[in-house]
Amino acid sequence: MGKYTEDAGRLLDLVGGKGNISAVTHCMTRMRFVLVDPDKADVAAIEELPSAKGTFTQAGQFQVIIGNDVADFYQEFTAVSGIEGVSKEAAKAAAGANQNPLQRVMGVLGEIFAPLIPALICGGLVLGFRNIIGEVNFFEASGAFDLEHGTQSIADMWTFWNGMYNFLWVIGEAVFHMLPVGICWSVTRKMGTTPILGIILGLTLVSPQLLNGFSVATATAEDVAAHTYDFGFYSFLGTGYQGQVIASLMAAFVLVGLEKFFTRVTPDVVRMIVVPFMSLVPAVFIAHLVVGPIGWAVGDAIANAVQWGLDSDVRVLFAAVFGLLYAPLVMTGLHHMTNAIDTQMVSIYEYTTLWPMIALSNIAQGSAVLAMTVLQRRNDRAEQVNIPACISCYLGVTEPALFGVNLKYKFPLVCGMIGSAVAAMVCTGMGVKALSIGVGGLPGILSIMFDYWGVFALCMLIAVVVPFALTYLVGMRQLSEKDRGLVAPEFAAAAPGEKGGAPTAPAAPAEPVDRVLLAPLTGAVRPITEMPDQVFASGAMGDGLAIEPAAGEDTVVAPADATVAATMPGSFHAIGLVLDDGMELLVHVGIDTVDMGGDGFACLVEQGQRVRAGQPLMTFSAEKIRAAGHPVTTAFVVTGEGAAQGLELLSGMDAEAGETAVATYRA
Repeated sequence: MGKYTEDAGRLLDLVGGKGNISAVTHCMTRMRFVLVDPDKADVAAIEELPSAKGTFTQAGQFQVIIGNDVADFYQEFTAVSGIEGVSKEAAKAAAGANQNPLQRVMGVLGEIFAPLIPALICGGLVLGFRNIIGEVNFFEASGAFDLEHGTQSIADMWTFWNGMYNFLWVIGEAVFHMLPVGICWSVTRKMGTTPILGIILGLTLVSPQLLNGFSVATATAEDVAAHTYDFGFYSFLGTGYQGQVIASLMAAFVLVGLEKFFTRVTPDVVRMIVVPFMSLVPAVFIAHLVVGPIGWAVGDAIANAVQWGLDSDVRVLFAAVFGLLYAPLVMTGLHHMTNAIDTQMVSIYEYTTLWPMIALSNIAQGSAVLAMTVLQRRNDRAEQVNIPACISCYLGVTEPALFGVNLKYKFPLVCGMIGSAVAAMVCTGMGVKALSIGVGGLPGILSIMFDYWGVFALCMLIAVVVPFALTYLVGMRQLSEKDRGLVAPEFAAAAPGEKGGAPTAPAAPAEPVDRVLLAPLTGAVRPITEMPDQVFASGAMGDGLAIEPAAGEDTVVAPADATVAATMPGSFHAIGLVLDDGMELLVHVGIDTVDMGGDGFACLVEQGQRVRAGQPLMTFSAEKIRAAGHPVTTAFVVTGEGAAQGLELLSGMDAEAGETAVATYRA
C-alpha cells in the first residue's frame, strides 16, 4: 500500500465516487476535479483528511490542496479510482462545460475586468487626492484655516499644489476617459485575438476628432456640425465613448467575432494582410453606427436603474439587500458586474453611491475574521490562516478571508453579511458618494468625497464592531474547544521502551545552528498575504513570501543546499525542494501558470538531483506570462518546517537571487 492509498480511496468516496468525476488533473499543489454534481462533495470530511490542507471551488473546478506531494497523491488516486487523468486544458474545458451560462458569462467578465482593476484603483485614489487639495475649502481668503466657512482650497493657496491638482488630471483622464482603450485590449487578450487591434479600436472610440462623450448634453449647434460625418446618403454625429463600459464591451466583441471569422476563412499566405484590415475597419463602423449607441443606451439604463434604487424612498432597503448579498456575490464571481456599473455611474453622474457599500462589505468580512483570530488565538494552525486573511481583507483582498475562514465555519460569513447590511443602510441613508472605485477596504475612505468622510468613518466603525461582536458571541457557542485550541495536545504513544519496562531515554539532540534561506529570485520581497491567489495568501500551503520579479530577471535559483523533490513535467512552472534538515520549500512562478503548458518555462534540473545554494533551477518568460493574462508574482513557501525552529521570514526589501537572506531559522 502506498503512502496516500488510504487517503486517495477516502477522497474518491468523499467527492461522490467515480461516477461523479468528469475530469481530474493536478497542478503543483492541488488536485483539480470537475464534478458532475459538486453538491455531492463532502467538503467538511475532505478537509479532515490528513493529506488535505483545504478545499475551494473556482471556475467550475473543485480543488483540493495537497501540497508538494500532489504528484504522488495524484498517481495513487488514479490507481485507486481507475480514472485516467486528463490534461490541464481538457480539465479547464470540462470545467467550463460544467458551468451554467451565467457562470460562464461572469467568469469571462471577471477575467476581462481583473487586469483593469489596478488602474481603476489608482485612478480612484488620484481623484480622491485631487478632491482633497482642489475641491475642499480649508481656508478663508485671509489664509486662516476655517473648514466651516472656508472659500479657498489648498490648490488656491499654493502654486505648487495648484500645479499638482491640474497635472494629476492627466492620470485621471487616462484612466476614466480613456477606459474604452483598456476594455477593448482586455477583451481581445481574453478571447485570444490580436490585442493591438483592440487598442486601436478603443482609441477610435475616444478619438479627439469626435465630440467628447461628456460634452454631448451641452454641445452647441456649431459643435454638432463640426463633428457630423456626411456620406451623402447618410450622416451621423461622431460621438466619443469616453467612460462608456457597455458600449466598449460590445464593440470589442464585434472585433473579436470578425477577426475569428476572417482568420478561419482566409488562406495563410495573405492572412496577415487581410485579417487585420477586414476585422478592424468594419468593427469601427459597426461600433459607431450600431453597437455604440445601443451600448450607451443599455449602460445608461442600468446605471439609472441602480441610481434610482439608491435615491428612492426604498434606498435603505436596497442598501440592506446589497450589503447583505455582496459577499456571496464575490464567491460566485457575480460581483464583477458591479465594476461596470460603478464605472458607468461615474461617467454619468461623476460619482457613485454603490462602491462605498462594497468597501464596507469587505471591511465587515475582515472584522468577522478578526473575531475568529481572537477566538482561535491558541490554535496555531488557525492563526496561520486567520491573521493574513484579516489583514488582506482590510486592504481590499477578500478571497483569503471568505474561502479560508468565513465560508469554512459559515457563521462568520453570516455575521459579516449582517454587519455589512447595517453599515450599508447607514451609508446609503446618509447619501455617501465616492468619486470612483478605490481600495475596497479601510483605505477606501480616500476615494470618498471629503464632505462624507465623517459619515463614512462612522459606517466603517459599524462594519468593524457589528460583525466582530456577532462573530465573537456566536463563536463562543459554536466553536469546539479543539477549534479554539483550548484542548491540550495529546502526547504521542508510549516510547518503545515503555511497554513492560522503564522508558528508554531519548538520544540527546544535536545542538541547533543558525541557518538562512536565500532569495530564489531577484525582485521585491513582500509578505505572502500579498499573493494574488487565495490559497497562497491565506497561508493554506504554509508561511512564505511573495516576490515580484525585477525587470529582466528570469532565473530561479536554489535558496539553500537541497534535493529537488518535484519539477512539474509538462509545465515546469514550479519546483519543490527538500533541505537536509527536512524543511520543504516550494517556488511557484506566477498564478495559474500551469495553464500555459510549459510555454515560456525551462527546467534546468531533474527530480532527485542534488543542488547547491544559488544554483539555477529554472527560467521563465515574464512577458509570456503577462501576455497569457497571469500575474508573474512568485510564491516562495515553506510547505514543511522539518527540524526548523524560530523561522523568521524577511520582507519589505529588494533581494538579489542567491545572495540576499530572506529567512532565518535554527536547525
